[in-house]
Amino acid sequence: MPVPKHKTAKTKSRMRKATGYYKVDALPVSTCPHCGAKKVPHRVCDACGYYKDKQIITKVVKEA
Repeated sequence: MPVPKHKTAKTKSRMRKATGYYKVDALPVSTCPHCGAKKVPHRVCDACGYYKDKQIITKVVKEA
């Protein structure tokens, strides 16, 4: 088997990794069963503060 003659520099390997193989995909979106707002799965809803039918965060409503 061929063996490389020189050490591969950090910049070469990092440039190779940055060509799109390690691209971050868009986050999946689901709807909150409590309020119907869009949220990331397995996270507390930003709109109402519920997660798995339990209120985790108490949201304060500002009155005009």
